[in-house]
Amino acid sequence: MTEVTYLNNQFIIAMPNLDDPTFFHTVTYLCQHSDSGALGIVINRSANMKLGDIFKQMKIRVTSKTAAQSIVFAGGPVQQERGFVLHPTGGEWDMSIEVSDTISLTTSRDVIEAIALDKGPESYLVALGYAGWSEGQLEQEILANAWLTSPFGEQILFDTPIDLRWRAAADQMGININTLTIPAGHA
Repeated sequence: MTEVTYLNNQFIIAMPNLDDPTFFHTVTYLCQHSDSGALGIVINRSANMKLGDIFKQMKIRVTSKTAAQSIVFAGGPVQQERGFVLHPTGGEWDMSIEVSDTISLTTSRDVIEAIALDKGPESYLVALGYAGWSEGQLEQEILANAWLTSPFGEQILFDTPIDLRWRAAADQMGININTLTIPAGHA
């Protein structure tokens, strides 16, 4: 009997051969992974908007110029009209789940309002949409060499420049991702 290992609170890194434009060279933080599927947030793809645009759309009062200038991420192709906030665990938010002891995912308006007033989490990543996989789909994609699994790194999630996150996630395991290739031939 094989023990199932779930990948909650880990990164999956798109392999160089994954040419799907939605996931090409992405790093996804897995928030939920179980026998019924997986949910993750892409952490290195900009939605080409600032958080100030979201504040304006939601008619939220803003006092934090830093927050207004924060990048909004394209978290994935599912529910792109919905916001997701990754942040260190803590705070009393209406709709929040603990992904781990240190990271939570919040989807309620109150965390966005707090960020706008500089009263929210100290670190955060705001994304529109998420990446989702049905039962067994992610496992099959990993077996097909589409994804490399990697331990979570908080500094990559919150501090590493966006364009360096793909390489940095692999580098933390001592892997130069640009040298990985597709296995060739069949036995």
